[in-house]
Amino acid sequence: MASKVPHYPPPRSDNTTPGFSNSLPSRPILVDQSVAVQLHRLYRAELSDSEEIWRDRYLFFLQHGLELRFRYKPGWTASWLGTNLDPACCDDSIEQILPMVLDAKRKKDNAIVCIKLIKQKSEEVNIGLYLSTEKMLHDPQNHCIPIWDHFCDPILPEVQYIVMPVLRPFNNPEFYAVGEVVDFATQLLEGMAFMHSQLIAHGDLTTQNIMMDARPILPQGWHFVVDNFAPNGVDLISPLSRIDHPVRYFIIDYDCAIRLQPGASHLIKGYGGRDGDVPELATRQPFDIFKMDVFTLGNVFYKDFYQKYHGLDFLRGLIDSMMTRDFNQRPTALAALQNWYKIRSQLDITSARWRLRKQNETVGERVVLDTVAAARNGIHSVKRLFNGKERRPWKNT
Repeated sequence: MASKVPHYPPPRSDNTTPGFSNSLPSRPILVDQSVAVQLHRLYRAELSDSEEIWRDRYLFFLQHGLELRFRYKPGWTASWLGTNLDPACCDDSIEQILPMVLDAKRKKDNAIVCIKLIKQKSEEVNIGLYLSTEKMLHDPQNHCIPIWDHFCDPILPEVQYIVMPVLRPFNNPEFYAVGEVVDFATQLLEGMAFMHSQLIAHGDLTTQNIMMDARPILPQGWHFVVDNFAPNGVDLISPLSRIDHPVRYFIIDYDCAIRLQPGASHLIKGYGGRDGDVPELATRQPFDIFKMDVFTLGNVFYKDFYQKYHGLDFLRGLIDSMMTRDFNQRPTALAALQNWYKIRSQLDITSARWRLRKQNETVGERVVLDTVAAARNGIHSVKRLFNGKERRPWKNT
């Protein structure tokens, strides 16, 4: 059964967004002046070169209904300077990590969004827009990140910006139960098959390009840069379990993607993403880029789950077929999905809440974690996963 299509984003019920000009969270005072001086020296009170690019376009983004954080407002002065404020508790001390992406507040509803700067000439924007049409977004098997808006830079014509939802890495927080892995595999196989049905090969379907809408497990949100903290950048987050609050996974970044015309050959040469394990990339011979997607996703299942946790033997056959060295013998995305549906239908549904045991767990850790897991499972029901009415039953409908 395909997952429901989420509605992005829910409007905030208030007008206070930490880190933006309309609010600043309460912040602790450093009583010891010498400590305050030392801490202040650890934090940059000026923008980096890449941050200045965003600062210089602050008003431009406002014209597009997007407000950057207070740090990027022209004339910004670090809020901790000349005070005893702890910089670590000041949102405007949080620097940009990736120069090509930044968060902003969408003025019409106060939703936090992600802006991506795209320099290189590629089909990334066109493919993303095609997959974000109303028709495409209503397909429940579409797990491609939607593009909400796009526009060109006011100074550099070769630079474009796309506006997308704020997501987080699919494995942060870590997986807890077997049923969560089953849900992940289903969604990603459906998403890959959907892309391929549109004659689009991702070209880099690796761990880094799979993310999740974590709002069900983090309903209060998280900070875009320091994502282990709440939106105010100060309080630690406390995620709910995804076995009880299922999330939706998304495939991102189409900078390596290729969209073919109907009837065109799938064979290409000398092209690949991050996954250095793809055997055909070493041959320098033409290969099927769609089959490369199948291999790289199989490698995600292998490295991020099968190698990491006990009790996932049901993935072995799927992984072996998806990672067949001869791409001519490798299944298509649709065949891999159909194979997975058969495997999933044979799983014991009572295993959904079984705790995932890491390969490197000590005996002591196992005893403690199993005890905690048993207590948690005693107060929850798995009915929603298997009754056919909720979001992700395992039966094939």
